[in-house]
Amino acid sequence: MAMEATGVYWKPVVNLLEAYPFDAVMVVNPQHIKGMPGRKTDVQDSQWIAGLLRLGALKASYIPPRPQRELRELVRYRTSLQQTRATESNRIQKVLEGANVKLSSVISDVLGVTGHRILAALADGETDPTKLADLADPRIRASRETLIAALTGLVNTHQRLMLRVQLQHVAFLDRQLTALSQEIATRLTNFDDALARLQTIPGVERRTAEVIIAEIGTDMQRFPSAGHLVSWAGFSPGQDESAGKARSTRTRKGSKALRAALTQSGHAAGKTKTYLGVVYHRLAGRRGKKRAAVATGRHILIAVYAILRDSETVQGPAMGPFMDRSYRTRYRVKATAIVGSGPLEGA
Repeated sequence: MAMEATGVYWKPVVNLLEAYPFDAVMVVNPQHIKGMPGRKTDVQDSQWIAGLLRLGALKASYIPPRPQRELRELVRYRTSLQQTRATESNRIQKVLEGANVKLSSVISDVLGVTGHRILAALADGETDPTKLADLADPRIRASRETLIAALTGLVNTHQRLMLRVQLQHVAFLDRQLTALSQEIATRLTNFDDALARLQTIPGVERRTAEVIIAEIGTDMQRFPSAGHLVSWAGFSPGQDESAGKARSTRTRKGSKALRAALTQSGHAAGKTKTYLGVVYHRLAGRRGKKRAAVATGRHILIAVYAILRDSETVQGPAMGPFMDRSYRTRYRVKATAIVGSGPLEGA
């Protein structure tokens, strides 16, 4: 059974067809079908696709199994709720700015321990900056005098109402995030070893590893090589050349969730003294930090492929031209492996 993929509409169709005794359900990329010789119209579409399938001319796109599709929905929804929580945090800061309270200028996280205590007190009607400063955690860097100056403002009934509603919304989001994280951890119980190995890559933390497994799975047999995985994920640079002139190198569209997670990991890896850090800094100076993060995410994905394929922790490639004397002097980077802390060959 083969059908043409258009947007996200193939997902409910696949869910229905999987309940029938078909030998296999295939989703085909429309770009592949358009390259096939033949006449394709809306009326003849189904018959034409069926004919190509009988000839073996169609190549099936990757369809994750149902458990992985459900895990994807959970992980993506959790990411959406995290973004909503960050948006709510920005709204709280806007309300505080309207009341001339400069809390965000003295503490890094407005919704942290200290911030939450002060916000709750403000919502309950406390306006004395001295009493509000006494609620601060002793570990924060800001002095008491600085806190008192930052908390001296004009908080009236309107601001208290807004803070009360917003804090209730944040508390609700925190409960939902906790419930989703527990469910995701339960579904990934059998993948603890893969999660642990993925977290040995610089810049990859637990939640990023969960996104990676949810998006690509752990069976790398479906991807013949790391290049196929990188291309499928949309991390391969584009090739557009005409008359000997290279034009756009924009990457193709892929999984938005995977791209966001790997790009964030690329930024984090750029702060480490590892091979990935060298890759990031080598490109950031001339191409910008955003492009450097995408390129570093591509190297992370290659390491992910090797780790999941070989079921073991692997060493990164030799530094080669990245670790010449000028880069060692400029960035003070010691040649280390992508995974682990041992020096690379030639360092």
